[in-house]
Amino acid sequence: LIGKNNLKEMERESVLVEQHKFTLDQIKQSQAVLNDYNVTGLDRGHLSPNGHQYSRESKTATFTLTNIVPQDSSLNKGQWNIYESKKMPTKTKGCTTTYVITGAVPGNTYIAEGRVNRPSHIWSAACCEGDKKRKDAWGAIAENDKNEVEELSLGELEKRLTKLYGGKVTLFNNACPRQ
Repeated sequence: LIGKNNLKEMERESVLVEQHKFTLDQIKQSQAVLNDYNVTGLDRGHLSPNGHQYSRESKTATFTLTNIVPQDSSLNKGQWNIYESKKMPTKTKGCTTTYVITGAVPGNTYIAEGRVNRPSHIWSAACCEGDKKRKDAWGAIAENDKNEVEELSLGELEKRLTKLYGGKVTLFNNACPRQ
């Protein structure tokens, strides 16, 4: 993300500074830095959860700041964690393949001197293919300042996101059941 150098691989902040000789100010011009998330009451909320990955490389990749949003600590460690680590595995039993889309609705507040948006909502949608190509789908959404996750149909999630984003939202290109 940084500059015109087009590094071939994502690098840790320390590697950018020590090996590629970027300054923190140069990095901050185009992306978040680790210190941006040193805010009481907020965690680095993963969009693609570490626990949903199988390989070591995939797990490591989830810790990049491009996969992170400022998430309320009580939500991240509470109900969102329960949804990701306990409810998702239960819901995906019998699925041969599960597709997941996770996102964040931009909020009205910022951290890091106004450089990083604090989302108003965190959401996730899943579409499951079974052995006989039967599909099931569902969604979940949480306000980023409450420790509550609402589970709903894919269609209901799309309606809610359409209102929150202010434009039509269609997930999975209509390939999964809305009910």
